[in-house]
Amino acid sequence: MTSVTIDRRIRRWQEQRWLLDAVIRTVGIEWDQARIASKSKPGGEVAEKDFRTVQRRVKKFDDIHREFAAAARKRQAKAKEYEAEGRLVTAAESYIAAALCWASACWPLFESCDTLHAYEKQMNECYAGFMRLAAHPIEKVEVPFQGRSLPAYLHLPRKPAPGEKFPCIISIGGMDGSKENMVSIYGDRFLSRGLAVLAVDGPGQAESASRGIFFTESNFGEAGLAIHDWLGKHGAIDMSRLAIRSSSFGSYFGTVAAAALGDKIKGYAVAGVCQEPGCHTIFNLASPTFKARFMFMSGYDDEAAFDEFCKKIDLRPYAPKIRCPYMAIAGENDQLSPIEFTEDLFTRITAPKRLVIYEGANHGVGDAPSVDNGEDKNTLLVDWLVDRIAGKPFVSERVWIDSSGRASSTAY
Repeated sequence: MTSVTIDRRIRRWQEQRWLLDAVIRTVGIEWDQARIASKSKPGGEVAEKDFRTVQRRVKKFDDIHREFAAAARKRQAKAKEYEAEGRLVTAAESYIAAALCWASACWPLFESCDTLHAYEKQMNECYAGFMRLAAHPIEKVEVPFQGRSLPAYLHLPRKPAPGEKFPCIISIGGMDGSKENMVSIYGDRFLSRGLAVLAVDGPGQAESASRGIFFTESNFGEAGLAIHDWLGKHGAIDMSRLAIRSSSFGSYFGTVAAAALGDKIKGYAVAGVCQEPGCHTIFNLASPTFKARFMFMSGYDDEAAFDEFCKKIDLRPYAPKIRCPYMAIAGENDQLSPIEFTEDLFTRITAPKRLVIYEGANHGVGDAPSVDNGEDKNTLLVDWLVDRIAGKPFVSERVWIDSSGRASSTAY
């Protein structure tokens, strides 16, 4: 559902809207980036089936929210039936699948409106159902922030023994992510390694945007400190073993947070980067949906004012403030953030660092033989963070993974 206000907000949105619908009709729902696997994977096979159904039904942009909402309603009804029948594991699978569908229905709504709020209400109801039945403990969290609060979920790997404290990953998604799709129902890489995960909607992200908590070039630093303060009051979190992971535009959000937290965290790692100063490529050369979404996330209706604001979206001033080990995993042919800007950022980071580049890969670090043949990016990320939390030493390096999957490195 796009309103007249949104249609008139961005010049390219007006000029290319017909083309966008034609591309979606031809290419499908993943015209801009891979979203089916990344957004459905936390819900396992049940969620993937629902997402594939939506994929077949979407023929134009305005179909996206409607079809995801339809799939969510159907799956939500099944979840309630299964729970009433006492089929609790099956119900949990359907509740998280429904929550993920509702979250994806929210994404293409680029303004705070009744439809968005109704979808979020159902999303929260479904995730609450999942929380009741999940095999691991989950807590609904509100992190105090500037007189309001950031919504989050704290996942523990198991019920803690008396006095037991877990290392914790602060999980920050990208422009399209939400707290619901950061932890998997089965085989989660962090939980299975004994780490807790705080999945949070930071300023401008998902539910925070609809609350009127918008992104600024610096407020993820304040958010990072607020999250740290909240975790410090939780009895099951080991504050000496914290780290941050992020993805995509989270490479900006998480870097700013890491700079503010300094040595309070043991490491930071991201897969997929958006680190071009000013963000010209993603906002002016890629699909106009990126700009439309981020204007909503930043609280802007005027494109000229937003363009001026974007000049302040620049990680170079934050790079020297990084104190923890820092790793980025990127694609050589990132279509949203040219790799040379991340290469430049790494020359400015003085902390221990590791840049991993997959030959020929795109923004999502996919669609290349290097990805098929090389080490899985997500496993690489989680194992690196586990080692940083454990205090293991490492050498600063730039790693190149070629098309055969072979990794070669040069020292920084």
